Amino acid sequence: MSSDAFRTIEISDPQYETEELREVTVKSSALGGRGDITLHVPRVARTTSDVPLIILLHGVYGSHWAWVRKAGAHRIASQLQAAGKLAPCVLAMPSDGLWGDGSGYLPHRAQNFERWIVEDVVAAARLAAPSVTERSHVCIAGLSMGGFGALRLAAKFPNRFVAAAGLSSITHFNQMARFVEEPLDSYAAPIGDHSILETMQRHRRPLPALRFDCGIDDPLLEANRELHTGLDAAGIAHQYAEYAGGHNWDYWTTHLPEMLLFFAHVLSGDHQP
Repeated sequence: MSSDAFRTIEISDPQYETEELREVTVKSSALGGRGDITLHVPRVARTTSDVPLIILLHGVYGSHWAWVRKAGAHRIASQLQAAGKLAPCVLAMPSDGLWGDGSGYLPHRAQNFERWIVEDVVAAARLAAPSVTERSHVCIAGLSMGGFGALRLAAKFPNRFVAAAGLSSITHFNQMARFVEEPLDSYAAPIGDHSILETMQRHRRPLPALRFDCGIDDPLLEANRELHTGLDAAGIAHQYAEYAGGHNWDYWTTHLPEMLLFFAHVLSGDHQP
């Protein structure tokens, strides 16, 4: 199957889909090959137009299935929707492009993992879930490397997102060295894309609604505190929280609801910086 956005797109057959999960593979010019996305398309979101899209970015070593198979993100979203705390929405959980231990969601020499997320994932979600349209609000969030991607991309492309959030976020590209095997100079990441704080200071016109949190036993805690302090000093509105826990799926699963509720408040117009 082809489309104007992609040479080919494959979408799972509805008769074999379970738990309202939909699988998508597209041939992406940004990736120079195929990319995978898992979508959660609840039935309550299929009969409405312009439903919000929430993009969830995984961390190092993971792929498009991580949020579903490690945290049950689709079940958490469904529970919040059933309780009336989250409006019907579609979750898009893409692979990062599967470069090395983690692409960083950055532009590389031959592949643009940034454009894959900002442009292609959104376009693919619209094709695979027609209730998501060009008028749909888009939120983006992630954990660890995904938090770095979500917060940086929302700052760099503020007109594309209404809100962004991070769990246990890498806040500077140099911190990737703690997690990946590949040398950092092999990423060829432009120096202007290294720091979330610097990106937010450079692109404030205005920024989307922002939230991030970190566990008190997380090795990235001090980096997150420094980002919080730096944003305060720069006068950039945001929400920051610390909770018990470390850099693991127990923490991310526990605090995914707060992140989704933050998006719910933004989407409903009740958000307070």
